[in-house]
Amino acid sequence: MDAIETSRLTLVPLRPEHASEMAGVLADPALHAFTGGAPLNAVELRARYERLAAGPPGWRNWVIRLRAEDCLVGYVQATVEGRTAEVAWVVGTAWQGRGLAREAAVALVERLADEVDTVIAHIHPGHAASQAVAAAAGLRATSQRQDGEVRWELPAGS
Repeated sequence: MDAIETSRLTLVPLRPEHASEMAGVLADPALHAFTGGAPLNAVELRARYERLAAGPPGWRNWVIRLRAEDCLVGYVQATVEGRTAEVAWVVGTAWQGRGLAREAAVALVERLADEVDTVIAHIHPGHAASQAVAAAAGLRATSQRQDGEVRWELPAGS
């Protein structure tokens, strides 16, 4: 898995060593308002990152580095099964509202374009910011729901 470059960001393949910095990025409980759960500490996050890094080839995870500030600001992920990828993104509270999630998600979807036919995201119906990110990446809301979240999809040929 290679890094992905955008005008402001480098999406760096996730490594367990990112856990310490990412624990701070993800520490705000507000990040879990739509997804549930609670922030993990650095030890818990490192254990999760070790599992993700050792996972099957279809698990693709990148941390988002904001080059101008030389810091991590969030992550993007894709789970690829066959010709379908399910994607997600999170940007820490301190960096939200700057278009970073949009920029990272667009880059992720573009990277997946040659490999998959369909890109899917599941988004809480009340999470307007994440809906805007999905739309910017070319995904469109469908009538399907899973666990209360709306399925957004970029179908083949889009």
